Amino acid sequence: MNSQEQTQVGVRRTVIRTVAVLVGMFGFAFALVPLYDVFCRITGLNGKVDATAQSIVHEEVDESRYINVQFITRGSPGLPWQMSVEMRQMSVHPGQMAEVDFTFTNNSHSESWGRAVPSVSPSAATTHLRKISCFCFQEQLLKGEERLTIPLVFQLARDLPADINTITLVYTLYPVEHAIRNASLNSAKSDLENENDPNNNLSIDPKNNKAAGEAI
Repeated sequence: MNSQEQTQVGVRRTVIRTVAVLVGMFGFAFALVPLYDVFCRITGLNGKVDATAQSIVHEEVDESRYINVQFITRGSPGLPWQMSVEMRQMSVHPGQMAEVDFTFTNNSHSESWGRAVPSVSPSAATTHLRKISCFCFQEQLLKGEERLTIPLVFQLARDLPADINTITLVYTLYPVEHAIRNASLNSAKSDLENENDPNNNLSIDPKNNKAAGEAI
């Protein structure tokens, strides 16, 4: 092998190694987002809240202490919804179960999917907030100009740090595009099945996808 061929082989190896390193770096950076989300849900870092239902803990209510719980709702430019809350703040004893209603309103004439993503401040309170029932556990579907009222049921743990007297729970609305595509595919599939089965007169109610709530 002459010097020119050796040079070409060396350049080829360098290129292959560089590409492999870049691919590895891209894959690692891509994986950081879900790993970071999991870490935040476990530790409560940055006020991230685990979007799964939790059980009520039957513990004695600490009536000697009140916690001021504030509720903030935020919209999204990509979702024509308005989100409101029954009351902006309430006082709760640690260990007490509390409930507050949230109302979603679709201000457009077309149906759309959305999801309310929660965050808690201060972040140290995140692991002490138990969501028993919450609309944030799944996507919501609203028809044009439809309103939906859904309760949030929660409980503050008795071991909430003594220096925390106020907790702010923020819900931010986000559009859910993949749910729209899935709904269209499921609807088309259902229509096809109904057409092929003359004995099948059942229709799928889109509200089956909603958390327990009252549609208006």
